[in-house]
Formats: sequence, C-alpha cells, structure tokens
Amino acid sequence: MIEAEVHLSLHNFLRSQAGFPSWPHHLTMARLVARALRLGRSALIQVGAVCGYQGRYRTSFIASSLMWHGPVIIVASEVVQQRLLKIEIPRLQQWLQANKPIRTGEVWPGTDFQGLLLTSPEAWLKGQLADNDSFPPNIPTIIDGVDDLEDWVRHQLTQEIQSHDWDQLMLACPYEANVIREARVQLTHELFQHPENPYHCYLLSQPETEILQNLFLALDSDSFPDIWKHLRQQFQSLVDNPSSSASPPLFWATIARRQGLFSLHYAPLELAKALTPIWQRQPVVLIGSALEPETEAPLFRQRLGFKDVTCLKFSTDSQGEAIQLYAPYKLPLPNTPEFQGAFIHQVRTLVCLSATAPGMTLVLVGDVPLKSRVAAILASEFGSRVQVEKTCLDENGILVTGWEYWRAHQTVLPAPRLLIIATLPLPSLENPLVAGRVAHYKRAHQDWFRLYLLPTALNELQRAIAPLRENQGIVALLDSRVVNRSYGVQILTALSPLARLNYLDPSLFSPPNDENSNRE
Repeated sequence: MIEAEVHLSLHNFLRSQAGFPSWPHHLTMARLVARALRLGRSALIQVGAVCGYQGRYRTSFIASSLMWHGPVIIVASEVVQQRLLKIEIPRLQQWLQANKPIRTGEVWPGTDFQGLLLTSPEAWLKGQLADNDSFPPNIPTIIDGVDDLEDWVRHQLTQEIQSHDWDQLMLACPYEANVIREARVQLTHELFQHPENPYHCYLLSQPETEILQNLFLALDSDSFPDIWKHLRQQFQSLVDNPSSSASPPLFWATIARRQGLFSLHYAPLELAKALTPIWQRQPVVLIGSALEPETEAPLFRQRLGFKDVTCLKFSTDSQGEAIQLYAPYKLPLPNTPEFQGAFIHQVRTLVCLSATAPGMTLVLVGDVPLKSRVAAILASEFGSRVQVEKTCLDENGILVTGWEYWRAHQTVLPAPRLLIIATLPLPSLENPLVAGRVAHYKRAHQDWFRLYLLPTALNELQRAIAPLRENQGIVALLDSRVVNRSYGVQILTALSPLARLNYLDPSLFSPPNDENSNRE
C-alpha cells in the first residue's frame, strides 16, 4: 500500500539527511496523508504552533504527494509555494526518483495532467466558490496553513460597492439619476456622522439601511448592473429578517474621510453553507498549526462545515519548546485608567533588565494609541534601537508592533529573546465587524465569548509565541485577566509547556545555560 511505501522511503530519506531539522511525527503524518489519498477520505491535522511556524511538516505531505500515482493539488501561500519549489520538492524528487510533473497556476492544467499543481488559496477558493470548473472534482487537495482559512474565505465572499459602481448605476438608470445621486449624498452625510475609530469601518445603522431600502424601492431592478442586483438580493434578506437567527449577511461601510468617500461591503456571517459543497467535491487534507485544544477541533469544523473527517493533533516537545512566562498578579485590568501607566512602567523595567542580553525585544500592542505612546517613550530612552513595524532592526533592536504585522512578518524577523504582550488578542468589540459577529451569536443564544473571542485569541497567542520556543525565550504577558479570570486557566494550558516566573530579576536574561532561580 502507498502508506507503507511512503513510510519506508521517507524513513530512509530522513536517515540520509545529516543535520535535517528533526520532528518526531514525519512518518505518522506522511502515512495519514497517504491514507487520505488512497481512500479519498478527508483529514484535519494540527501540527502544533512551533512546527507550523517552522514548516518542518511539509516534507511529510510532499513525500506522500510525489509518491501518489494520481494528480494532487496543493493550496498554499506564494511564500510557501516558493519554498516548496526551491527546497522541499527538488530534495525529495532526487531521493525518491520521482518524475511527477510539477506545475503552478490558478486553474487546472488540463484533463490529461497527472502531476502536482501548486496554487494559491485565493485562486482555489475563487474557483471552488464559483464552481466554474477551474479545478475538476475528485482531485485530492492538500490545504496548508488553514489557521487563516476563515479569513481567506470571508475575503473571497465579501462584495463591495465603490464610487465607480454608483456611476454605473446612474448610467444604467438614467431617468432616476437624481434619485440615485440624492441617496448617495444622504448616505455620505449619515456615514460621516460616525465617530472615528481605528478600523475606519461601521456597521450600517437603521437610517442608512432605510436610505438604501428607499433607493431600491424607487428603481427598476431589471435594469440594475449585476453587482447592484446581488446587493439588492442580499440586502432584502437583512430587511426581511432583521433579528433572525438565520444569519442574514453582515453589511458595513468603510470611510476615507480625507477623500470624502465611502464603500459599502457585505459578506455572509456563516461560512459553512458556502463551504460544505466544496468539501463534498473532493477529498481534502487541511493542515493547521494550533486550531483548537481538542484534537477533533469541533468549533473550527462547525464554522467551516467540515464534518466527516479523520482528525489528528500532534503533541509538542515538552522540554525543548518550553517558554519562560512572566505573568504578574497585581497589574491593573486593561480596561482601567491605571493600566496604561503600569504597562509602560513594566515595559521600561523589562527593557532595562534585558539591555545587555543578546537578541531582539518585541513589544506587542494591539491598541493603536498605546502602541504609539510606548514607541515614543522607548525611543526617547533607547534611540534608534526602537522601530515601529519595521523589518530592518539592529541585532539587539526593540520592535513595537501590532498583532497582524508580527504574524505577517515573523518568518523574516529573528526570533525575539524577549516578547512583551500588552493585552490578550481578544477581538475588539470596537471593531464593527467583530461586533456584528458577536451580535449573531447573541441572536442564536450562544456563548459568543467561548465560541468566538477566546478561541481566536488562543490561536493568535500560540502563533505569536512560537518563535520564542526555539530559544526558550521570555514572554511577559501583562494582561492580569490571565490570572484573575476563570478562562485564564485555558490560556495558560494553551501556552504550555512553560515555566512561570515569580518576579523580575537581571538573571532572567543570562545566557540560557545559566541557572535561573526564578522559576516556580
């Protein structure tokens, strides 16, 4: 069977590679992927945050894909595709003597192609959601990096109405041009009454909804451009069922205040309905780093309509991947006026204590105004060592950044020796899109915190901390909710393996082989 062949070949390959990055689960993962290919049965694999960051697991699924006799699609980001094409695939092809054709592209090469196609998540999802034969059915598909799958899907399903679309509507309905123009002016006036927020977007209010409703009633929908027809259809479901738990689309607007412009957006809140037909079209192997604490990842699977699958979650190396965690008890809560001053004091103390230690210091701050203030204070004391969301740093630089920037650039930046986290990365209810999703959970009488906010924060935390596990770095988590709230236990469990630190001491930043007496 293919499982035995892959196991033996990969085992011999790994033994032949002196200095090859070790990972104890290569053979298990390769057998599971090979089994999925043979049986046509889908699988969900969690490789762990550290392995996901390092990408070591990719050797396993590439070996199975190259040895499988039929065609395979690999869905991965452009960065990952380049690594596969330049390193992983050539290395294994040479050893396995595999002559399988390798292609990259946004559509299937042709009916006779029996090789390996690498494509982007955007291209694959676009073809699958449109069901336009860009990718034939029944071709086994491996999707790498599914921690971001929900964001990919939501981005593909989001529709926009921009300035030029209003112009197209007036051209299509010339006799109602004044009505359209007046509705646009009214919408602009209403939207610009919203107070500024860091996200520059706002859920549509009742007056704004009524303006659009009146516009649609005044126009002949038969003459609408396609994008407006689709908007009207989706908008009607919101008007007809404003408080329904059946999940009408989420409508919001983004504002460019300097230009005096706005865009309308809408997207489904629930993704399972759109994705379930895709999973039935072909067997898929979804690979993520740390989706959920449970092996079965029930919340992830429910949100994405992923039902009949084989689930596997690999354990971590409890000794080699431990971090040192400083989580003080007596800091003010983040939503109090005292928090900002206490946080800045802790940051200055930590940076001063680590001043002579080699390695980068990373300060993760989700709050935009606080991020700017921290950066300014640190720059006044430590000069050009301090950078805000830049990749060019001194060897002992201090990088102040938000969560999204760190996630996007952590593979090109050195692993920090010290990571300082201001607050838990719980999605902010000040973000209208988050507020809209929370409102959906409330309408369905579901626990929005434990079903949405907390799992999102746990995944973000584990991925952010992963680089520090390579050097057993120090993580200062300065959000006292970790020790003062009941869900703090879940957070500490997700961050394990770790060694809790009682207090700050210069010896924390001694070379790793020195004894550290501050652990509990």
